[in-house]
Amino acid sequence: MASVSTASEFSGATTTDSRGVVPDLVAVKRSDPVYMAHGYLTKVPVTAIIPFIEAFTEPGDLVCDLFAGSGMTGVAALMSGRRAELSDISELGAHIGNGYLNLVPGRDLDEAVARVEQRVDRTFPGAYLHPCARHDGAATLSKRVWTFVYACGHCNAPVNFYETLEAAGWSKREMQCPSCGESFVTRNADRIGEVPVLDSVSCSCSAKLIDQAPSDPFGPADPATIDFPSEVIESSRQMYQASALAKHGLNSTSDFFSPRNLAVLAALRNAIAAEDEPSIREKLMFAFTAILPRASKRYQWSRQRPLNAANGNYYIAPVFYEWNVLDLFVRKVRAAQKADRAVRAELEARSITQIPSTRYRVGSATDLDLEDGTVDYVFTDPPFGSNIFYSDMNLFQEAWLGRITDYTEEAVVDRGKAAGHRSAERYEQLLTDGLREAHRVLKDDGWLSLNFSNSSGALWALVQRAICAAGFTLDPDRISVLDKGQRSVKGLASGFENVVTADLVLSMRKSQPRDESSAVRGAPDDATARAVDEALALGAPTPTHVYLHVVRSFLRHRWDASQLHIADIGIELTARDLDVDPSTGRLIRRVVARS
Repeated sequence: MASVSTASEFSGATTTDSRGVVPDLVAVKRSDPVYMAHGYLTKVPVTAIIPFIEAFTEPGDLVCDLFAGSGMTGVAALMSGRRAELSDISELGAHIGNGYLNLVPGRDLDEAVARVEQRVDRTFPGAYLHPCARHDGAATLSKRVWTFVYACGHCNAPVNFYETLEAAGWSKREMQCPSCGESFVTRNADRIGEVPVLDSVSCSCSAKLIDQAPSDPFGPADPATIDFPSEVIESSRQMYQASALAKHGLNSTSDFFSPRNLAVLAALRNAIAAEDEPSIREKLMFAFTAILPRASKRYQWSRQRPLNAANGNYYIAPVFYEWNVLDLFVRKVRAAQKADRAVRAELEARSITQIPSTRYRVGSATDLDLEDGTVDYVFTDPPFGSNIFYSDMNLFQEAWLGRITDYTEEAVVDRGKAAGHRSAERYEQLLTDGLREAHRVLKDDGWLSLNFSNSSGALWALVQRAICAAGFTLDPDRISVLDKGQRSVKGLASGFENVVTADLVLSMRKSQPRDESSAVRGAPDDATARAVDEALALGAPTPTHVYLHVVRSFLRHRWDASQLHIADIGIELTARDLDVDPSTGRLIRRVVARS
């Protein structure tokens, strides 16, 4: 892993020197203004895509993404002066992608936000105004802390989780039922309600937020007085099962909001819809959908700092936040404006005076609305097998858009074997058909870069077969590691957790009849061990980087990767007396205690 490309911003930070040359390692941060404007599962930062676009295309060329997700390929293409054609079945992805590409003048957006706030205030005046505990005036709620109330498994008495945790010195192991004194755990306890325990308010009497006991707002916001969307989360969805929604009585998207926030969100959506200018309306809805996870009960409380919402599931923690929706909305509009400025600044830095054309089409990767041989380059990031179920999580926001993705068409592998489950064989066929469609629309000298990650060798072998069946030839010298940075400790600093925290970008040529066969073959018995030693000799810092080096070695040699698994890498590293530093997540030499 000799070549490292690190991008802190945009201009020139990740450009390659010559056509077709890509870095061994592209290391970027998920903190640039574009990335931060709106969340989407496994989003690839534009700073990670630009080097590949610049390596394989020239300004004015046409770039395609058939699994476009949130449209980052389109934004990266626009910022580098290329045209783009994007396609995905995701309604939310198209909404976000078009929102990014919709550059709205900042002053126009500021004026629209003021109008929207006035409309919401007329609908629910004083919804977040509370009496200040320090004087007789009104204060504005910033956030409220709620807690679950459980029935004790021993005496059936109510247990306020937050108060019980506080009484135990904030140690879950020391929690006891306040009525019977028995040890209390949530695993076998029934949830019987939820109550507020703490308000944080902003008041003119203090330069800092004031924490005080919960109180009633001056103006109630009752969802019974306004129409709001509520989509049923079908029991057949993977996240319904994985998040145990039936057990917790969470059967629809509206169940995840406090009554007040549900009402205010509905009023806010109505206020946005009242805007006349389509581009303004769409940009405001872009900010609106961006705040929904934070405006819900999925925003986890922590004594140190808020933990945000879990992206890949519908988990609600025993203690959660209710944030002021209007505060969240205004901040997110500011973030969207900052992203727009970053895009415009990049265009100006490149002397691009005319914005390249970009189209986002809702449709299948297996049926692109493009003519044969018209695309110069494809960069795409398909779903990673059974890692994430995009349509299940996107339903949370799509309910508010009124446009729902058909999850039965999603290219994923279901974790269970229930009737009608989406199998690995179906996933392989969809990926193969999508790549064949990319092969059709690519010019004869075109390239495709496929971003992928998985801990299972069986999925990597599936990708190998799909590439070959679609008519592409993987270039062994153009397999790059994409390190997007790791935000959480899990999977990075907690040992050999069998979690892959980086991706591989596989670049491949549109094969010609003269190309040699790219069929896979069996690997030597010592292939994994040798590749691990190579990775360590090159200074691979984490188990993920070692694993990806091994995968890359198998792909380069066209060895069958079906038997690879990240757990095997942990075994190999342990055999070499290596461990993981819990504070950094990097590999260290194991300290052996002397007898």
